[in-house]
Amino acid sequence: MRVSRRQAIGALGTAAIAAPYVARAAFQVDPVSGRSYSKRAIELVRQSVVVDMLAPIKIDFSPEFYAKPMSDQMVGDFRASGITAIHHAVGLGGPDAKEAAFNFFAIWGNYVARNSHVLTGIGNFADILRAKRDGKVAVIMGLQNADHFLRPADVKTFYDLGQRCAQLTYNSQNRIGSGATDRVDGGVSDFGAEIIKAMNAVGMLVDVSHCGDRTTLDAIDISAKPLSITHSNCRALIEHPRVKTDAAIKAMAAKGGVMGITGVRNFVSKTDPTTIRNYADHIDHVVKLVGIEHVGIGTDSDLYGYDDTSPEMNKMLRGAYKDSYAFREKIDVDGFDHPLKMYALADELIRRSYSDANIKAVLGGNFQRLLTATWGG
Repeated sequence: MRVSRRQAIGALGTAAIAAPYVARAAFQVDPVSGRSYSKRAIELVRQSVVVDMLAPIKIDFSPEFYAKPMSDQMVGDFRASGITAIHHAVGLGGPDAKEAAFNFFAIWGNYVARNSHVLTGIGNFADILRAKRDGKVAVIMGLQNADHFLRPADVKTFYDLGQRCAQLTYNSQNRIGSGATDRVDGGVSDFGAEIIKAMNAVGMLVDVSHCGDRTTLDAIDISAKPLSITHSNCRALIEHPRVKTDAAIKAMAAKGGVMGITGVRNFVSKTDPTTIRNYADHIDHVVKLVGIEHVGIGTDSDLYGYDDTSPEMNKMLRGAYKDSYAFREKIDVDGFDHPLKMYALADELIRRSYSDANIKAVLGGNFQRLLTATWGG
């Protein structure tokens, strides 16, 4: 079932991207579900610079995946997705974090280079716009932790290697601050303040997605530049340690930042079914709270979703988190768990009477503004 769904989406999606006339009518893309997308949704995705600010290339970090060329199926799915740029980042930490980070950038920078017919690296936002023109997917290299910064000078070292975004902490305490699942949140340390200052200086985006509540607010206050919650949701809609309070969202927006909404089921709704409509409720909440210009997409997933990973990978991922994460049988959001999810989201926002300009802002225009201000280009 899983393979046939991928093949069906990839084949029809690739045909759609290749044929401009398809956008003139509603177009069925998934023969399994019978789901179709409107002409307006298709045109909006195609016209937008679509930025997913947390989307690993693939939730498979074994040499059996990254040492091989990208499969034809995956090539087709990337080209069909309508996505212009993905933030490829994972959580690394511990005493060997710096060595692990060097390995990460070597492995995945090489993977991008070897699959340059589909992917391209970036230095500034102009490279993302060029990827859009060339029909490629731009890869923003980042990490979901800053434990590899042993001293402030390391920030520039990794910037020069291509890192353009760093989350300050993962879920647990490091030298910089506290994580979302820590029992006690001590806020940003003196060392952490120096790291934020160094990130501001080189133009590396500060990300507070997994930070604890006090650490999040401290970082926003300390940063001289706008920063981001690249992938989180709203605690006003779901009580969970990994999502953000209204106070944090307001502080981020006041600094000029953008929040990406994540499609991890247990961050979206406590009850099932959990669907793309529940996902869009979080977009609505940020819009009503701080305005349309401060919300975007950070799916926290690859093209296919967590539920499409191997049983071994799924078990390993679940085992890496505390019980407070409250995973359920499914991790993905229904209707937002496939390569064409951006078309589905565009149609859901159309259903909610969002204007074309506002849909484009959510799909990537807001992150374009933030990242251009941070990186240049």
